[in-house]
Amino acid sequence: MYRDAIEKLEKWKSRKNRKPLIVRGARQVGKTWLMREFGRKNYEKCAYISMDENERMENVFRDAFDIDRILLALEIEAGFKITPEDTLIIFDEVQEVPRALKALKYFCEQAPQYHIMAAGSLLGIALHEGTSFPVGKVDFLDLYPMTFREFLLACGQERFVQLMEQHDYAMMGNFRTELIDYLKYYYYVGGMPEAVQEYVQEKDFRAVREVQNKLLTAYENDLSKHAPAEIVTKIRMLWNSIPTQLAKENKKFVYGLVREGARAREYEVAITWLMDVGLVYKVERVKKPDFPLRAYQDFSAFKLFVLDVGLLGAMSRLNAKVILEGDRMFEEFKGALTEQYVLQQLIVHEENDIFYWSSEKGTGELDFLIQMDDKIVPIEVKAEENLQAKSLRSFVQKYDMKYAVRTSMSDYREQGWMVNYPLYDVGGLNEYMKEK
Repeated sequence: MYRDAIEKLEKWKSRKNRKPLIVRGARQVGKTWLMREFGRKNYEKCAYISMDENERMENVFRDAFDIDRILLALEIEAGFKITPEDTLIIFDEVQEVPRALKALKYFCEQAPQYHIMAAGSLLGIALHEGTSFPVGKVDFLDLYPMTFREFLLACGQERFVQLMEQHDYAMMGNFRTELIDYLKYYYYVGGMPEAVQEYVQEKDFRAVREVQNKLLTAYENDLSKHAPAEIVTKIRMLWNSIPTQLAKENKKFVYGLVREGARAREYEVAITWLMDVGLVYKVERVKKPDFPLRAYQDFSAFKLFVLDVGLLGAMSRLNAKVILEGDRMFEEFKGALTEQYVLQQLIVHEENDIFYWSSEKGTGELDFLIQMDDKIVPIEVKAEENLQAKSLRSFVQKYDMKYAVRTSMSDYREQGWMVNYPLYDVGGLNEYMKEK
């Protein structure tokens, strides 16, 4: 498999002011594979150290932070000499030995010549629970499920990705049927690496769903093991309510759908917990499209999405036939899957600050409003070839917007006041906007 994050790691390696790197992301998005693959391709040696149930490492980091002594212990653990110019050091499951995380500060200050990465499951929780880590002494990389382009590459469709990178919209239009077929496969399979690998190897949608259900079970188990006992039930109820929340025409999160009579203050900690472990994305409402968008947030109104479109389908018990062939009963939820998909393709771009907009009286709504560097881009999402864009047109006229995007199953076309950008290439929207 190929992950775009490899290129970000290569830039990190060559940076003059490089610091130890923490790779963040939900369980099973491919953090371990990414670090080891990067080490294999870019270094002569890779000292992979798992901290999980590693009593030796617990003892090593329990004492004073003597870098020479720590390096000697790491060499014994790895079985070879660690040389800074050609060795990558990896601390995996680093949350199991919190002082190893703290030690990154001393590597940054006393031995910056060493290349060090760290990652771990539920690391977001560990950091928020007060695990000491050096602010300003580490770099971060956020890893998400595989994008649609990465999925195409895994399926051996490099030529389609090449067309996307070249912005050859005319040629993409010639092969739109094939691209839409693969997009539907992605809606079902999603971007979790194990599910993608299962699909690529076996082309068996039932086996893919088994992988997805196994992942969902693992996440449920994490709730019981790691969440504070007093909020486990609330987290589970909130998590399970997300498909229902997204099935509504107005996808604003409603606490009453979690439990009748529920109030925000009862579930705020549960939402934070799910965000910290990377299982949900929170998209908040803004009141007006001015720079910076964060200055106009309405913290009382937001949407919650799960981390992966394939997992959303699994949570909703949607079978492959419904997604791939379409069904009248599926029409309304198709919008939820499509918004989830679009968010996944856009959230991987670090420069994107993602919100949505709705009018004060609730008479109009825009699916996404994104700050892309120096541009504010309103986006209306259409699940099919619907070329109406009433909400988008009204918004553009009201606020005199310079840019406007409707994304749908239709081909690329410019229509004066807006551009229709094909869903299958929405991951390239940032590149397109930079050219504008």
